[in-house]
Amino acid sequence: MTDERLLSPRSVSRWPALAAAILLGCLILVSTPPARAQDKPLLQIDEDCPAFDIAADGRIAYAVRHVFREKAWELQRDDIWVVTPEGKKTRIVNGEKLVKSPVPFSYAIQAIQWSPDGQHLTVEMITSEVIDQEGNTREALITDLMDAAGKEIEISGTHNSIIPDGAQAAWLGDGATIAFLTEAVKPKLLYSIGMVRPVGGRGGPRFVGRTFSTVVWSPKESAAVAIERDQGLSGPIQLVWLDLIKETRREIATLDGYLGQLSLSPSGTKVAYFRDGDTLEIRDLAKPGEATRVTVAYGHFEWAPDERRVLLKRGPEKKTGDLAWVGIPGGTLEPVLHGLGFHWFEISPDGRWLAVTQPGKRNLLVYPLP
Repeated sequence: MTDERLLSPRSVSRWPALAAAILLGCLILVSTPPARAQDKPLLQIDEDCPAFDIAADGRIAYAVRHVFREKAWELQRDDIWVVTPEGKKTRIVNGEKLVKSPVPFSYAIQAIQWSPDGQHLTVEMITSEVIDQEGNTREALITDLMDAAGKEIEISGTHNSIIPDGAQAAWLGDGATIAFLTEAVKPKLLYSIGMVRPVGGRGGPRFVGRTFSTVVWSPKESAAVAIERDQGLSGPIQLVWLDLIKETRREIATLDGYLGQLSLSPSGTKVAYFRDGDTLEIRDLAKPGEATRVTVAYGHFEWAPDERRVLLKRGPEKKTGDLAWVGIPGGTLEPVLHGLGFHWFEISPDGRWLAVTQPGKRNLLVYPLP
């Protein structure tokens, strides 16, 4: 965490790292108009949307950056909206009213995720609050639990709805349990797994003594696939399957190399990850000893519904990049939306829609999946 602040008595330049990065990104791109795809979007949200997620029924929950002044302080508390496939928009969280704090308090949303049944949300955010009369602040990472109407879900015995230090949280298929990660080796090198049931209380750690560089949830199965490493990062790289309810672990394969990214296919039968900077490796979980390798530049990717290709945003995860289909196993490239650059993208669970955010102000656009 840098010493930039999310709240400031006179200037927005002291917001935390996330807000500062947003502002810097806008300044860098000010000389270049945001790219406009030639295709007409089915849905367009002309707001700065730092995070969004598509539910199984097509509803999109999205954050809208919200900055306002309270007395001498400039604060940021993002709103949350939900839009239906028909375009009906509802604000479910008014950021100014979400938090009741006796001291100046700000938050910036960096991730939103629906539960499998579309009844609950996890909202990951960076917070900042004033801790003394000199105006010094304390920053933290938390995950807030909400229902689909934006009402916070209290965790029994805590008198609040947050998971402190919780990252990449997800509701599991039972609709009552949340799995999440906490940082085990800084900075963001390895993670531990925790779980909580709001009705029963805070819960606790799972798979004690084991650490993971990447975890991808399979919420409907209450399971996960993960890259397991020892804390010294010196031992073997293990691809493992984790049953989160029974707390059992199954080794899938020992990998010769792993650089980043991990994705479970829609059918749950394949995994893909980058072996190195220009090799995407795919393994069938029924035959994990065999690997299909595709030569392609590193980037963030998601599976196509038919699992015969992946949609790739080339380049660093948090940077603008163009989108292209990558054929499996051939590695053929097919540009999407005329090769224009986008900040982020997501394919809907039913495989019908492609949602993207534009560079700059990050307007949210939804297209039929090319």
